[in-house]
Amino acid sequence: MQPTFHSLSLAIIGTGYVGLTTGVALAFLGHSVTAIDKDERKILALRSGDVPIHEPGLEQLLRLARNRITFTSDTTTAVAEADVILIAVGTPSRENGRADTQYVEAAAREVASRLLPGRSYTVIVKSTVPIGTNRRVHHVIQDVLSKKGCAGSIEVDVVSNPEFLREGTAFHDMLYPDRIVGGAETQRETDTLRQLYHPILEQTFTPPDFLPRPQGYAPPAMVTTDPVSAEMIKYASTAFLAMKVSVNNEIAGLCECVGGDIAEVARGIGLDSRIGPQFLRAGLGWGGSCFPKDTAALLALGEEHGCPMHLVTATRAVNEAQCLHVVEKLQHTLKGVRGRVIGVLGLAFKPGTDDVRESPAIAIIRLLLEREAHIRAHDPIATKNARSELEGTDVVFVDDVHALARGADALVVATDWPEYRSVNLIELKEDMRSPILVDARNLFSAREATEAGFTYLGVGR
Repeated sequence: MQPTFHSLSLAIIGTGYVGLTTGVALAFLGHSVTAIDKDERKILALRSGDVPIHEPGLEQLLRLARNRITFTSDTTTAVAEADVILIAVGTPSRENGRADTQYVEAAAREVASRLLPGRSYTVIVKSTVPIGTNRRVHHVIQDVLSKKGCAGSIEVDVVSNPEFLREGTAFHDMLYPDRIVGGAETQRETDTLRQLYHPILEQTFTPPDFLPRPQGYAPPAMVTTDPVSAEMIKYASTAFLAMKVSVNNEIAGLCECVGGDIAEVARGIGLDSRIGPQFLRAGLGWGGSCFPKDTAALLALGEEHGCPMHLVTATRAVNEAQCLHVVEKLQHTLKGVRGRVIGVLGLAFKPGTDDVRESPAIAIIRLLLEREAHIRAHDPIATKNARSELEGTDVVFVDDVHALARGADALVVATDWPEYRSVNLIELKEDMRSPILVDARNLFSAREATEAGFTYLGVGR
């Protein structure tokens, strides 16, 4: 018989993408959450209801959970009074590709310094971390407690609980996940995870109006394993999905050589239940903070243990070549891009987010700037972040798609925003100096683009 739900007191260290979305979702589900960040400006903004990132549903869910979530820069009371402390700080890549865990360890030390004698706590490592970090966090916490002279009077469990949130669909992934993974050593640790996620595992919550429960959705599996395997599941999942994208893009290149259509090929192989249709869209490849960072970390881990990751190496190489491939198409069609005006549609690494980290759109722009093209750029929501990323360049940012096209020699669809799908191609073509459309996300059909008067260049077509 499943235990009934009772609310836990949670402290979340870090209000970045993972920490903020996780905290808001857990507060909505009924837990009492204190989200902690050292950035005072961010805390003040969150207290007033302003969110620092674009994520569909975040503002609405924050309003619904307002009475159960608070924001602070002070860890002392929040940590001391918590049942569960989640560490959700960043783990940026070092130059050698390894994930930098200094912020995780700093958070662990600070947490340990705030724990009270006579209490028991569960510390959950939510950040994506190198294999063995769970052990290291446990050691760091015990070391701090020993130096305080209270190691014997405070019980601390350390659990691995990797996240699988996709930007743009984070709350769907949080409330209706495929699985929840927990790396735990004891039954008590497993029971804490089950209590934390009880509303999700049993689907006992009332879905928000704007995020209904998918039809036919079955409650997710709880995968309980050891901490090392849990840490590896995160990296292995990322690598496999990245590989799926790159395999499809490599096949797309061959389709261009032999006259096939990658959309039809992907549809055909995606119907195989062993493969599935997801992550089989040809285009510029993957970007963002997850795939590039995690695959680099996996390569570094393999090198550290003398176990070269050949498939992951090839996956990254194929992905890095995609942007250059698209630029070379444009170079060939225009007989050179130097001095040409190129309009780039989309700056975020994917639709539904304002994140431009490792964005293929930014990579395309940099390659074109190296070849001395004049660049105009548009994005529905990511322009602010792109300005910062491209500071010091001559990119002209515009607020209107027709202003982007006016007098342009070519357009490049770099992010497949649905807003672009509704653009009148005939009117857009009339604005241009030469009607060349490089559809690097296969957003349009070749037929509709050519009927509108464009020279159409897709990927894998």
